[in-house]
Amino acid sequence: MTSSYPSLTRVLAEALVDVLWFIESSEDEQMDQDDAVKVMEGVAHTLSTLPDDQRQELVALVGEMAAAETDSARREFLDEFPEGFGLVDDEL
Repeated sequence: MTSSYPSLTRVLAEALVDVLWFIESSEDEQMDQDDAVKVMEGVAHTLSTLPDDQRQELVALVGEMAAAETDSARREFLDEFPEGFGLVDDEL
């Protein structure tokens, strides 16, 4: 079986974004909001600890995903992802 993804990093980035988008777009009745915040903050903390080269790689992948996204709400989520999840420094 051949993967349609060019790299493990790409498939993991897309899977992570899919999970976070699901959490972000869930209604209050679908998911406990306190739990959702804990998950999102935990992911942001983990991503903020990545070395600079890995953060830059993820930012580039998310940018490619945003450019290809046709759903405007999801594209906005992707555009805001790097800052929202600690991938870019505050001064940038």
